[in-house]
Amino acid sequence: MKEFMGPDFMLRNEIGARLFHQYAENLPLVDYHCHISPKEIFEDRRFNSISEVWLGGRNADGTYFGDHYKWRLMRSNGVPEELVTGGADPFDKFRAFTEALELSIGNPMVHWCNLELRKYFGVTEPLTLKNCREIYDHCNELLRNDPELSVRGIIRKSGVAYIGTTDDPADTLEWHEKIAADPSIDFLVCPSFRPDKAVNIAKKGFSEYMKKLAASVGKASLGSVQDVMDALSDRIRFFKEHGCRASDHGLDYVMYRPCALEEADAVYRKALSGAQLTTEEAEKYQTTILMHLARTYHENGIVMEIHYSCRRDNNERMFALEGPDTGFDTIAQNSCIADLSRFMSALDMEKHLPQMILFSLDSTDFDRIGALMGCFQNDEMPGKIQMGAAWWFLDTKDGMEAQMRSLARLGIFGNFVGMLTDSRSFLSYTRHDYFRRILCNMIGDWVENGEYPEDEEALKKIIEGICFRNAERYFRI
Repeated sequence: MKEFMGPDFMLRNEIGARLFHQYAENLPLVDYHCHISPKEIFEDRRFNSISEVWLGGRNADGTYFGDHYKWRLMRSNGVPEELVTGGADPFDKFRAFTEALELSIGNPMVHWCNLELRKYFGVTEPLTLKNCREIYDHCNELLRNDPELSVRGIIRKSGVAYIGTTDDPADTLEWHEKIAADPSIDFLVCPSFRPDKAVNIAKKGFSEYMKKLAASVGKASLGSVQDVMDALSDRIRFFKEHGCRASDHGLDYVMYRPCALEEADAVYRKALSGAQLTTEEAEKYQTTILMHLARTYHENGIVMEIHYSCRRDNNERMFALEGPDTGFDTIAQNSCIADLSRFMSALDMEKHLPQMILFSLDSTDFDRIGALMGCFQNDEMPGKIQMGAAWWFLDTKDGMEAQMRSLARLGIFGNFVGMLTDSRSFLSYTRHDYFRRILCNMIGDWVENGEYPEDEEALKKIIEGICFRNAERYFRI
C-alpha cells in the first residue's frame, strides 16, 4: 500500500515520477486566470487563522471572500449556514469543515486541502477530527508570524511568475498601479478584462452598470451601442497600458445572432427603458458587443478567454440571502458549438480572430472544442486556439485526465498552456502541483505502454512546455 500523499502521490509509474521530479515540480507558475485581490497583494495581507484563509468571511462592502468549493462540501454535510459563511467561532467552522472532509473520500478537496497543509504549514499527517485542534493552532501561529505566509510570501513560496487577476472594465486599476510601482514585488500581477456586466444586457443591473461604465470614460451616459463599443475600446487600451494580457467572458452559452447596428441600438434603448427583452433581442446586442470586443482584442494582442455552460444562482432563496459566487452554481448543457463556430468563422473572415481559450463546464464539450479549434489554427503562433484546462467542477483527477486525453487525440498536446487556479484563495496554487502530477503520470503511462518513445529531450520539452513555457510564450510574459 502506498503512503497517503507521499512524494510520489498520483505518480503510479517510474517514468511519470521521474518526469515530475526532474522537470515539472519546481517550474514557475503562470496563473493566468484567478479571482484573488490585487489590493491584498499590494497590502501584503496577513490572515488571522486557517479558517479565514479557507472559509473566509465578509469584506467591508458586504461581499464574501473564501472558497465556495468548501462551503458546498459543508452544506452537503448538513452544516448550518452560520458555520459556513456566517459569523460563528473560527475554530467551530474549521472543525465543521474537517468533519465534512473526513467523509469526502474520492473528492479532490481531500487532496487539495492536505496538499496546502503540507506545502505551506509542514503538516504531513492527514487532517482529521482527532488532530484538527492541533493543526488549527499550528497553522494560525504560522499565519500570524511566519514571513513566508503573508500574501506575498505565499505567492513567492509557490513560485508564481505571473498572476492574471479578473477586473471590471470600469475599475481604476489603482492597486495594479501600486503593485507595478513597488520594486519589492518581484512577480508580475496584471489585470484581465472581464466585461460581463456590459455584455449581459438582459440581467439585473445592466442600466445602472452602463452609467458606471460611462463615468469611467468621462461621460454622463452612453446613448448608443456605438458609444458602448467606444467606451469598451477605451477601457481595453487603458487595461493594456497596465499590462493586460487577457480578457475573460463568463457566458451562460455562446451566441451568434448578427444584426445591423441600428437593430442592436433599438435593443439597447429598449433595455435602458426597463422593458423586458426577448432572447433573440438580447442575443443581437450581445453578438454585436462580443464581435467588437474580439476584434479589439486581436488588434491589441489580448487573449480572449470564454467560460461557458454554467447555470448560476440556482437556489433562489439562498441567492437572495448570500448573493453570487457563494456556491449555488451548477453545470449546464448547451448546444452552442455551432454558434461558437460561426462566431469564430466571422472573425476569421475579417482576419480579426484573436487568440482564444475555450472552457466549457460540460465535459461532453471536450471533443467538440478539440475538433473545432483545429479548424481555426494558423501561423500566428502554435496553438493559437486553446482548449481550456478542466474547470471548476471538472478540475478533478478524472476531469483533468478526460480534458487532456481529448486535447491530445484531437490537437497537439505539447502546445497546451496548462493549468490555472480560477480561485479566490491564495493557498490554491497547489492545484498546479496536483495538475502536474496527473499530467506526468498520464504521459508516463503512454511511454511505459509503448505508445510514445522514451525520448528524454522530447519528453522534457513537452512537460516543461505544458507546465510553464507555453503559457509564458502565449501570454507574452
